[in-house]
Amino acid sequence: MFHSLRWRIAIPYVLLIVLCMLGLGIYLSNVIRQNYLDHLEAQLTTAARLIGDAARPALGNNPDIPALDALAKHDARMLGMRVTIIALNGTVVGESDEDRALMDNHLNRPEVAQALAQGLGSKTRLSTTLQIPMLYLAIPVPVDPEASNPNDPVSGIVRIALPLKQVEANIAQLRNILITATLLVTGLAIILATLIASRTTRPVRQLTQAVQQMASGELPVQSVHSSLDEIGQLTQAFNIMSIKLGDQINALETERGKLSAVLQKMTDGVIIADADGHIQLVNPAAEYMFSISQVNSMGRSLAEVTRQHQVVDMWQQSYSTGEWKNASFEVSNKKFYLQGIATPLGPALAGSTLLLFQDITRQRQIETMRRDFISNISHELRTPVAALKALTETLQDGALEDPPAARRFLERMETEVDSLSLIVTELLELMRIESGRVPVDLKPTSPVDIVLPAAERLSLQVERANLILTVDCPDTIPPILADASRIQQVVVNLLHNAIKFTPQGGQITISAAQQPQAVLFSVKDTGMGISPEDLPRIFERFYKVDRSRASSGTGLGLAIALYIVEAHAGKIWAESEVNQGSTFYFTIPLA
Repeated sequence: MFHSLRWRIAIPYVLLIVLCMLGLGIYLSNVIRQNYLDHLEAQLTTAARLIGDAARPALGNNPDIPALDALAKHDARMLGMRVTIIALNGTVVGESDEDRALMDNHLNRPEVAQALAQGLGSKTRLSTTLQIPMLYLAIPVPVDPEASNPNDPVSGIVRIALPLKQVEANIAQLRNILITATLLVTGLAIILATLIASRTTRPVRQLTQAVQQMASGELPVQSVHSSLDEIGQLTQAFNIMSIKLGDQINALETERGKLSAVLQKMTDGVIIADADGHIQLVNPAAEYMFSISQVNSMGRSLAEVTRQHQVVDMWQQSYSTGEWKNASFEVSNKKFYLQGIATPLGPALAGSTLLLFQDITRQRQIETMRRDFISNISHELRTPVAALKALTETLQDGALEDPPAARRFLERMETEVDSLSLIVTELLELMRIESGRVPVDLKPTSPVDIVLPAAERLSLQVERANLILTVDCPDTIPPILADASRIQQVVVNLLHNAIKFTPQGGQITISAAQQPQAVLFSVKDTGMGISPEDLPRIFERFYKVDRSRASSGTGLGLAIALYIVEAHAGKIWAESEVNQGSTFYFTIPLA
């Protein structure tokens, strides 16, 4: 029996003693205080009645205020109390301690209202005038029997006030004695309880430390205490539980690590939303896709975080139907397309929905490029093929019998074949450059050796078009690291476009200037210019500013120039205004 913990902890009497002493002290303090106040109230009542009898003749419909004020001051000096005489309407007509003329109406004072209602009023409160605790007692003064035709049986109120300093001092002295005795007994009880309970509860404290270690993530190897009582049994159960819990935690940590690694390395975005549409999990891929952070997204709604109504609609449909739903949409601020799939997680996470997002931007771009390529190449081939078919049918229909006409048709057929050949050649060239099968022989090359040969190559076309060509390429520019023939091809393509779109009498300028890490080449013309909506697309394959495609050329020259410049680790771009001319720039790194 003595091995039981409840027998060791049989010390509740300490709390009982403490509570009894505290209760007894509070009770005795309140009883003595109340008895003292009752006795004091009886004394004040007697004094108030005497003052009321003396003030009765001066009260009435027209109270003698000077006499009443003098009476209040005289009686206050005799009794050592504050005396206030109040008319029936609440006006102070006599006051011992303050200027009665400055005092407000006293009809609403608690003790005055109680005296008028019950015949006697007493209240312990803070004085509104003196701002100190006071004991107030008020009694009504009956009407003088000699008064004629009294309108009210009461002619006024006499109020006596006494500071509670002495009362509180006496009560405080008794309270200090009771508190001292209570503290002494309580201290002895606590010391005894501590000595007994210290040895009894030591194993509980040790077990508590082990539990705290477990709560902080450290699994204790084994508890340090073992006995035959309830604590010993609890310790044995705790040891078994800690071993099993450690095995389960290790298994969960392993699974959690695997899941975390998968989510961190996934290229697809993953978001888990609860039944209210609030985000519970976000992986790095989803953070990048929607420009969000996991810290700021947790617990917030899908609409607030993703700002995509397709995501919200997809989640709502999946949650309401319990089936998977998909949607494709564009993230406008990122300029790419996402394929989203919403799947309810079912019993594993009741009410939660898994949202998986795949980046299909490249796929959409490839599809768009494929459609554009087929459309453009079909358009480019249609004209020469149709012309060849028409010429062939014309020859078959009898034009062969007319030698001059047949010769003209053959010459036209040769032109269309050359156009087809040019398209095929440039396509093959572009495909070879894109696939990397065209080697780029990078050597230190002077910009003059690139610009001047290109200008000389097209000088005849410049003269035929009645244009002015200016070359600004100083010999002092350091060499660049480039394949001279390829960069000459870029300059030729840009110069050829400038000649084609500049009217007679216009001017073309080829220039080169040194920059900190590269040389900036430019081809500027005074031609028709390029509209703002066409400018971003001019480097696409087969794209022509001339929407009717009436102009000559395949639309591949700028695309080839783009790939050649990028193969040299440079950049190419254009600036233009309609009817103000265009300027094409590209940079090649210094050798």
